[in-house]
Amino acid sequence: MRREIYTEDHEAFRGLAAEFIEKEVVAHYADWEKAGQMPRSVFEKLGAAGILGVAIPPEYGGAGLRDYRYNAVLQEEAARALVTLSTVRTQLDVILPYFLSYADDQQRERWFPGLANGTLLTAIAMTEPGTGSDLAGMSTRAVRDGDDYVLNGAKTFITGGLLADLVIVVARTSTDALDRRAGLTLLVVEDGMPGFERGRVLDKMGCKVQDTVELSFDDVRVPVANRLGAEGAAFGYLGSNLSQERMTVAVGSVAQARAAIGTTVEYVKQRKAFGISVASFQNTKFELAAMSAELEAAQTMVDRAVLDLVAGELSGADAARVKLFTTEMQGRVVDRCLQLFGGYGYMTEYPIARLYTDARVARIYAGTSEVMKVIVAKSLGL
Repeated sequence: MRREIYTEDHEAFRGLAAEFIEKEVVAHYADWEKAGQMPRSVFEKLGAAGILGVAIPPEYGGAGLRDYRYNAVLQEEAARALVTLSTVRTQLDVILPYFLSYADDQQRERWFPGLANGTLLTAIAMTEPGTGSDLAGMSTRAVRDGDDYVLNGAKTFITGGLLADLVIVVARTSTDALDRRAGLTLLVVEDGMPGFERGRVLDKMGCKVQDTVELSFDDVRVPVANRLGAEGAAFGYLGSNLSQERMTVAVGSVAQARAAIGTTVEYVKQRKAFGISVASFQNTKFELAAMSAELEAAQTMVDRAVLDLVAGELSGADAARVKLFTTEMQGRVVDRCLQLFGGYGYMTEYPIARLYTDARVARIYAGTSEVMKVIVAKSLGL
């Protein structure tokens, strides 16, 4: 169906992104999956191409275009090529907004040039072994000691944590018995700080090219100069960026579902059963037609929400609705597509197998489907 959310500038960026992915990603992707990470050199190439610095102000080497649609284009082109740039996506869509919104002038001078050119990699550490969606329940603590905070605790499921030079850690700096959400602070831990350790790399069922690790902090002294924003205000900061984080998942879910349908259509046209192509069977036609209808409904929903996000008008409830619908749609679509591949769909040499395993986490991270339902229900007055 016709889409009207992109301008000529976005489409020009699409060409740049598509060319980069074809030249620098596709041929190496299988090796990165086996290694469990994207090489640092890829980030530097992305920086040199201007892809990482789109939203960063020009005085620090960026383009100064804080427009989420460029991020969406990058995801769409990666999916079209049957790959993902998940660690890049996390850096640009989830982490960079905190730096853009809350870094002071000195922090911008220190960090923004490296963020733009790909020499500084980032991660954000929220989830703890005992807490997931309940951010207010985290136990990682930071105690003020002169010009430093002394940080202690552990984090898990940290995307990009293996290579990160800067890790935004959400820590409790005070406790309010009447408000569990108060007292959380964002601290930027730098690679090499004594007491900061990276634990094991977690072995996931999908998203193999995305390194995911455990982190620990043992009396790490973090300078007050590394605090992002005001002390105790982190819960509000996290909430303000959740809509974009959830839209990032939704955009990826739709783009990857589209890729799944595309590769399945190609396969069923070539694959034969009982002497005729699998595409000739009515069941195949009906399944793909139904999937296409679901996909276009989800795309329309995403496009409306992206425009609202860019305009600063996307509500938390609407972001939850979009994430819930698109991720559940993605799960249904990739499952049905894999079924049309038959036994070959279960083989990792076919991209549908990766699309299937990668899709499962979309209903979990950035808030589970169940949490999305709670948010939507509250918006209904329930």
